[in-house]
Amino acid sequence: MPKTRVAVIGAGWWAAENHIPVLQSRPDVEVSAVCRLGREELRRVQDKFAIPYGTEDYRELLTREKPDGVVISSPHNLHYEHALAALESGVHVMCEKPMVLRASEARHLVSVAHSRNLHFLIPYGWNYTDYAQEARQIMHRGEIGNVEHVLCYMGSAVRELFSGGGAWFTEKAFFKPQASTWSDPNHGGGFAHGQLTHALALLFWMTGLEPAEVFALMGHSRTGSDLYNAISCRFTNEATGMLGGAATMPPRSTYQVDIRIFGSEGMLLLDIERPRLEVRLHDGRVHSFATQQKAGAYSCVEPVHAFVDLIQGNPVENRSPGWLGAKVVEVIDAAFRSAKTGRVEPVAN
Repeated sequence: MPKTRVAVIGAGWWAAENHIPVLQSRPDVEVSAVCRLGREELRRVQDKFAIPYGTEDYRELLTREKPDGVVISSPHNLHYEHALAALESGVHVMCEKPMVLRASEARHLVSVAHSRNLHFLIPYGWNYTDYAQEARQIMHRGEIGNVEHVLCYMGSAVRELFSGGGAWFTEKAFFKPQASTWSDPNHGGGFAHGQLTHALALLFWMTGLEPAEVFALMGHSRTGSDLYNAISCRFTNEATGMLGGAATMPPRSTYQVDIRIFGSEGMLLLDIERPRLEVRLHDGRVHSFATQQKAGAYSCVEPVHAFVDLIQGNPVENRSPGWLGAKVVEVIDAAFRSAKTGRVEPVAN
């Protein structure tokens, strides 16, 4: 049986640390081509991972190699251009977060992928955990009743990364993160696109809530990227929400993600820092669910495997599809507009 051929566009820090090694751990996958800028850097990544074809031109890669799937881990502001080119070439896409920077771009990519019957996956690692799947099933069964209010908070230790400096967790990395990708607000740098996107994707995957309007306040780094987000949200079912977090935990801190969903029959609590999933009902019943996850940990292995399995037609669930990424982008897009205008802003046109 021929191997599934996957190419990588944007072979920088995270592709070298995670995506390429995970892909090459599968005997049924060939990482057939790689694209990145910089001839020396391109040679290094080809040599390290024994990738036969490399180029600085993503169009050349798509035309010449015709892969089955492509992993896009280029700078944030290039995701739309690269993902659209891949989809228009008939290639399945796994696109790193943030999916894109603008709501209109996100909706367009979803439309193109749907029209061409192509898979589109954003590798939101927490969506593939056991507790996320259990929480989604609890919500779909309606155990806590109608959702009336939500809290979605995330904290991480990335102040320097979003301020134009290095990152403590990349000290031994093969490639260092590109500073402008993470700290230049014009390139999608900052906490909302770089971190909060994970927690929002988890919230919306669990609940299916449709955001209607937001009001946002933000605090910024010395480069102008957002370090703090305080977003008030109203959903289409009239539920309210508090969304946001902070990028400035002390170095070497584990992740904090705290999602609390308040319903007419009770509440659901999901905590990633101290792994727990709990349902508390108004009638006094309390249900706790065991998890194998480590405290405050994040892994992006399962989404990569899911992407390959989807391409191969295996019976797996895409727990981070394009429509979910688009919903997250819509909220963040509206939040940035609100922080600029000082007004409540609609989430979608």
